[in-house]
Amino acid sequence: MKRGMKKVFAVMMILAMTAALLAGCSADGKGEDVFKVGLVQLMEHPSLNTIRESIIAGLEEEGFVDGENMEIDYQNGQNDMTIIKSIVQTFVANECDIIIAIATPAAQAALGETSEIPIIFAAVTDPVDAGLVDDLNVPGGNVTGTSDEVSAEMIMELAKQITPGFKTIGALYSSGEDNSASVIAGLKEYAETNGFEVIESAVTNSGEVQQAAQYLADKADIVYSPIDNTVASAMSVATDVFNTAGIPFYVSADSMVMDGGLATYGIDYTVLGKETGYMVAQVLNGEDPAAIPVKKMSDMSIYVNTETAEALQIEIPAEILDKAVVFPE
Repeated sequence: MKRGMKKVFAVMMILAMTAALLAGCSADGKGEDVFKVGLVQLMEHPSLNTIRESIIAGLEEEGFVDGENMEIDYQNGQNDMTIIKSIVQTFVANECDIIIAIATPAAQAALGETSEIPIIFAAVTDPVDAGLVDDLNVPGGNVTGTSDEVSAEMIMELAKQITPGFKTIGALYSSGEDNSASVIAGLKEYAETNGFEVIESAVTNSGEVQQAAQYLADKADIVYSPIDNTVASAMSVATDVFNTAGIPFYVSADSMVMDGGLATYGIDYTVLGKETGYMVAQVLNGEDPAAIPVKKMSDMSIYVNTETAEALQIEIPAEILDKAVVFPE
């Protein structure tokens, strides 16, 4: 082969290899885009895990399949903001096409690192108060998602039906979660209007839950926790304290009832996760997150743990049981 021909052949080989590498960024080598998706979850616990799994299921329903036309980089933040910040920085450096953030602190960390990459959050109780969006109907930036807001008033009204006669409400929550503080503020307003007293016990990490629970068990007639990831990760500890003391523990998430809370009136996290997945698909299909309204869940159910009720010697009214989702199943 002549020298000139060798150079031409070498150039052709380089071009062919480059084309092959570019094809490797396609879903099937046919030129379809492979989207890079960064998924950061605040921590591991049943509610958040259900949301993550349902997001992926919702994406698949919309034609986006991990390992085919998208690559999901899932990272667990371990409830540590330093770790979460580092995770999001890596997503930005890797030029992810979209970031999915499960729980408020994860979404706040994502927004703190990028105003350009679309961010879709899941399970943020009050996105406006958390500083994520300007308006629920017109988010206005690179962020939108799903809200898991359930008012404390709704759950207290349920508590009045199941365990009437209480006067003092213990509030167990994390001081580091903005949305928990927002819900507790709503609880205080409800209590003031209805003649109840609220006794607070805030924690900064799951290791403090047992002591905080014991403090409330000695002072309150019932205890309430909002959708609080720190408390949710230590439900076995909290329920052990409250069941031993004979204190009804009302929570705000179905998984927290599954894990031993007495009851709640709340949303289905499988539905919330799928709705979040559909919103991610909208953005991957070219829609602007600034114009996609934050979605609140409208379908709610009563959740009751009958084993906990038995341990507390509480008889759940038949009219509640008849329409409740009961744990254990």
